[in-house]
Amino acid sequence: MERVAALWVGGTSEVTLGAARLVIVLALLAPPTRHWFLDAGFRWSYIVVVAFTVSLFLVPLVRRYAIWREVLDQPAARKVHMVATPLLGGAGVYLAFAITVLANFHFSMTLKGVALGASVVVALGILDDVADLPAWVKLLGQIGGASLAMLYGVVLSVAPSWWPGAVVINIVLTLLWFLTVTNAVQFLDGMDGLAAGLGVIAGLFFSISALQTNQRYLMFLAGALVGACLGFLPYNFRPGGARIFLGDSGASFIGFTLAGLAVMGEWADNDPLIALFTPTLILGVPLFDIAFVGVARVVTGKVASLHEWLAYTGKDHIHHRFAALGLTRPQSVLLIYFISATLGLSAMLLENATTREAALVLSQAACVLAIVAILESVGRGRPD
Repeated sequence: MERVAALWVGGTSEVTLGAARLVIVLALLAPPTRHWFLDAGFRWSYIVVVAFTVSLFLVPLVRRYAIWREVLDQPAARKVHMVATPLLGGAGVYLAFAITVLANFHFSMTLKGVALGASVVVALGILDDVADLPAWVKLLGQIGGASLAMLYGVVLSVAPSWWPGAVVINIVLTLLWFLTVTNAVQFLDGMDGLAAGLGVIAGLFFSISALQTNQRYLMFLAGALVGACLGFLPYNFRPGGARIFLGDSGASFIGFTLAGLAVMGEWADNDPLIALFTPTLILGVPLFDIAFVGVARVVTGKVASLHEWLAYTGKDHIHHRFAALGLTRPQSVLLIYFISATLGLSAMLLENATTREAALVLSQAACVLAIVAILESVGRGRPD
């Protein structure tokens, strides 16, 4: 109880600050404010600001609730934090995103699918934060969330319709995509600011790519995720250490939503290569990390089955290996930010690129990832 009492800080000043934030939220959501932003042509900025402000208001409330219920992430050998820290921050990010979307969007079928699927993933993540669910239960929940999204038409169209079994192939690829991206982002939630910051960067590049391809609905939707993640960062990526963690619910939500945005979008009119590589590059860091770590674990004999893969936990991800090279945790996170932004810029260059130009851009991205792989290999040789 003394630990919980020590975490419960702020008092009257926090209540006053929270009340001020609530007033700002209500003012932003008021119709006159909304209409002014829309009439001025600042809809994307308005959505980001609303999501940011709502998240900034909700996350401290969620933190207090987590402290009250003692939903705390305790220090352990495989973790980098040294003091018990409240979880459930992802609930604040999810609610900020949901409130912003409800206030500013007419729900398309695909948006309903992603929203419902993400809600399933968040609910299961909160249960995991509270009760530490087995890995296979979380996997089943993610499969359920992805299946729900697919029921509403959120399905890849990688296999042409004339292929034998094209429908089944596309469904399987969509399921694998959701599971891979969701878990890839979740695995990177191991340092302050990393998962939420990658959510901001990926969401920003999805917005830009959607603008390039004249998908304004998707551009605004990605903006809501950008703002919700930005509002969380002041409480997580800060001097003195995080005051709250995303938890399984938040990292899973960010990953699942990014995967959904990628499937919802039409990233090229007639070039399947660009349509495939645009979201892949935007999500290049988490996708590269889960692939690289997976191969390394199999090659070194650390895992030999799906059950072992689900149960295995270790300090062998990109942020751990950068820290093993001697970088501080903030330096490791910022370096990963820059790598992600570099790959995102490469994705932007694919728009209207010729075959030769696209090949050069992809070769450049491959060189960046090769440099990362070399650095990770050096870091992997250092003791944890």
